[in-house]
Amino acid sequence: MTTTPVGPLTDELTADFYHYESLLPDEERKILLKARTLLREQVRPLVNENWAKGEFPRELITLFRDSGLAGLPYEGYGEHRPTVSNLLSGTLAMEMARTDASVSTFFGVHNGLAMYSIFSGGDQEQRDRWLPGMAAMDRIGAFAMTEPLGGSDVAGGMRTTARREGDTWVLNGAKKWIGNATFADLVVVWARDVDDNHVKGFVVEKGTPGFDPVKIEHKIAFRIVENAEITLTDVRVPEANRLQRIDSFRDVAEILRATRAGVAWQALGVMIGAYELALDYARERRQFGRPIGGFQLVQDLLVKSLGDITASWGMLVQLARLQDAGIFHDEHSALAKGFVTARMREVVARSREIFGGNGILLDHDIARFFVDAEAIYSFEGTREMNTLIVGKSITGQSAFV
Repeated sequence: MTTTPVGPLTDELTADFYHYESLLPDEERKILLKARTLLREQVRPLVNENWAKGEFPRELITLFRDSGLAGLPYEGYGEHRPTVSNLLSGTLAMEMARTDASVSTFFGVHNGLAMYSIFSGGDQEQRDRWLPGMAAMDRIGAFAMTEPLGGSDVAGGMRTTARREGDTWVLNGAKKWIGNATFADLVVVWARDVDDNHVKGFVVEKGTPGFDPVKIEHKIAFRIVENAEITLTDVRVPEANRLQRIDSFRDVAEILRATRAGVAWQALGVMIGAYELALDYARERRQFGRPIGGFQLVQDLLVKSLGDITASWGMLVQLARLQDAGIFHDEHSALAKGFVTARMREVVARSREIFGGNGILLDHDIARFFVDAEAIYSFEGTREMNTLIVGKSITGQSAFV
């Protein structure tokens, strides 16, 4: 594969100070630029109105369906063959979050958590049954692991149960914060087998009796995402819908390792989006007869943010290379998620500061980035839990309770 030499890029990001996008092969850069145009011209105009209303714009499904962006990481199931690199997959997650974190989360839940669970945990028949429709976005997916009373203890503390009755499994319990679940056609539900106490995965199809998702209201972040609280009451799922290659939480951890890396890329996108807004505002906003971008303290805020973006981006480029090389471990994604989301918090705070009072107005976009960053900081493993994963790796000692 050939790469484009470092230099001016079409639609170049002002935040790409070290020209990381030039590392993508030409064909993959074309896919990225196609996505960037779609997000700028058709997706961004939908964001603020629906964010304010707390509603998911269903036309997003059509826009992404027509784009052919779904299924790219899965050989044989997406529009692009062979599969794309992990660098492109990460950069696309970044690009979506640069537009809006909720949009990125909707797509990531479907294309990442749900599809990857089936691709990684399903047998060939299950892949062929579900993934083509999901890659075409004719069937939307969701991923149900988090529970109302659980969080970081999910590995050993999952309360949702699965009991086998012949060729049927009966699921009981509750899930919370499940993105896309109110309208998803397929929901990957994780439950503890009461017989062997191992976590298993089940694909629950829309309309299954006893499966009741209710939209969570009154959120201050991710307001476009339709998170749901799900009640499962004697939900009967055929053995054919149990992910056949998932035998314990160790197998589930393989999935979370990959998706946690995607969240780090998403955090980078939020940083970049906030930084770009602040830079544009600093160039245009005038005080004391000149643009505020000419003041030393404002430049200090911008340069600190650019440094955090550049360092985080470099870390994620190498993370993608480790994934492509097959030497990618839990501690690699944990360090990236913990480090990059912490830097994201600082960047969005500095960016909002540059806006002054205008920084709390949705009209200027930055307020949305500021509050959405809090959700990204917390999910897919808190900073503390990711710290302990890395700590165990470097010391050989587990500090988990």
